[in-house]
Amino acid sequence: MEEQALIESIMGLIIHSGNTKSECMEAIQLAKTGQIDAAKEKIKLANEALIEAHHSQTNLLTQEARGEKVEVSMLLIHAQDHLMNAITFKDLAQEVIELYGQIKGE
Repeated sequence: MEEQALIESIMGLIIHSGNTKSECMEAIQLAKTGQIDAAKEKIKLANEALIEAHHSQTNLLTQEARGEKVEVSMLLIHAQDHLMNAITFKDLAQEVIELYGQIKGE
């Protein structure tokens, strides 16, 4: 895989995973103030960012499936770590929002 394309895919993973987590944190803060519908909208934005992160990851996997060597680097490991944390954070944020909704009677 060309070095520039590799870096772009890795950075896409990091950026979009970070955006996912940020949207989820904002969603939790909205839910805490009783703005459950707004929180759910933020989760939708988080899902969109997560899809973009998955596209970056898919680019890497596709290259490797084609037989093109994808060099494992600390940056790639860091990016994958961000993705896994974003997925976990989104799942937990959804649960927190649901709980706040139940508390608020929604």
